[in-house]
Amino acid sequence: MTDIAYTPEKLLRALDDLGLKTSTLHHEAVFRVGEGDDIKSQLPGAHTKNLFLKDDKGQLWLISAEQKTQINLKALPKIIGSGRLSFGSEERLYNALGVRPGSVTALGLVNDPDHTVRFVLDKVLHDAGIVNFHPLTNTATTALPQAEFRKFLAWQKRDPLVIDFTVLS
Repeated sequence: MTDIAYTPEKLLRALDDLGLKTSTLHHEAVFRVGEGDDIKSQLPGAHTKNLFLKDDKGQLWLISAEQKTQINLKALPKIIGSGRLSFGSEERLYNALGVRPGSVTALGLVNDPDHTVRFVLDKVLHDAGIVNFHPLTNTATTALPQAEFRKFLAWQKRDPLVIDFTVLS
């Protein structure tokens, strides 16, 4: 397996070193959307679901959406310009973003310096005042004001493909 440059601790230090204003809440492990509603109630802003996908051409994709957003995986390839999509394997996920299933997060882009993963962002998240992501582990959630999230993306030299999923459902 690949050596991963950023661990959760190193990521949080890097965000702090960049001067980003974040807030991290440590909690019990949360593995899927719908779990941890009591935890989410303690954090303002949009909560996320993140899908790690591979298309039939071998391209990797990370989709970050608001937790209630419906994502039509059959309609998505035409919109994003991909081949047929399927979920990426645990090994591929770890090698690409340095996380395990249940911890998929846009903050994992920090472990993809070669930009092998294309990033798709839900318009709802793009427009939200505060976004919440796991900091590479599902035992914590980090809240970032939108301006800080955009600074993170700029630091990673990422310009996400912003999609309005409401028109696809």
